[in-house]
Amino acid sequence: MERRAFALARPDDLKPQGLLGRLGEKLKEQLIEWTYAQAGEDLEERLRHLPVEHLNEFGLDPYGLDPEFTTAAIAPIVWLYKNYFRCEVHGAEHIPSGRVFLIANHSGQIPIDGMMIGIAAFLEADPPRVVRAMFEKWVPTLPYVSIFMSRVGQVVGTPENCRRLLEQEEAVMVFPEGARGISKPFSRRYQLEEFGLGFMRLALETHTPIVPVAVVGAEEQIISVANLKQLGKLLGMPAFPVIPQLLVPIFGWVPLPTKYRIYFGKPMTFEGNPDDEDAEIEKHVRVVKNTIQTMLRDGLRRRKSIFF
Repeated sequence: MERRAFALARPDDLKPQGLLGRLGEKLKEQLIEWTYAQAGEDLEERLRHLPVEHLNEFGLDPYGLDPEFTTAAIAPIVWLYKNYFRCEVHGAEHIPSGRVFLIANHSGQIPIDGMMIGIAAFLEADPPRVVRAMFEKWVPTLPYVSIFMSRVGQVVGTPENCRRLLEQEEAVMVFPEGARGISKPFSRRYQLEEFGLGFMRLALETHTPIVPVAVVGAEEQIISVANLKQLGKLLGMPAFPVIPQLLVPIFGWVPLPTKYRIYFGKPMTFEGNPDDEDAEIEKHVRVVKNTIQTMLRDGLRRRKSIFF
């Protein structure tokens, strides 16, 4: 494809072989075309911000990111962003260049909110940012999912991985509520759960600014009436939400087409010792949490409809 911002010259023995390989390559080309068709006239320039300087001979970066695969894989996600959830973005100009933490609320039972934040940062910010999400340590146990997540640049949420990414001036997205946030019942919608402290210790250690992010709309996409935590624990899962809509044949797993509103706040910087006692770190974390909670309240107050 002539117009592609990156064209990886791979040896012949690394190119897809056989009928299935050729079909897969054709599908990838079609998805890349779909991405171009949806993402706007400046996509070519934005794609130049995909990190390609550390790719190996297989076209992968040290964390498994494949820029060409990513351009293809985001096609349906861009469609969801523009057409299904009709994302409305505020404050993208607050996302700086260089290392940054995007700290967001987590909701909706399935992690669509992270995808929408990532697409917003890539399509709306200037310069565009390729966001690295820190996913739960149990995700690599899911067949195929871990490979897909790696190929689109997402990373297991360990302090070591996060530290290295920040030192490389990357944008890192963290949901400090973790599974507690995404799996909470509808009765606790838009009420933040307890934040972990790890992101703040790393922010202090690496002198990384924090951009607070509030997502309004995800809470209503899939509604949980309860969380059977003990059953989830027995099954080796971080949560076991009770979701009545899953009783609907076929379409029960389809999230409702709620309208997403994504708010990026102004960067916040903190000073302190990353090795301080938890009580000291919690003071900084509380500032971030309260800021996001206020952004959520403001977003809900402005919202006229869940779907429009």
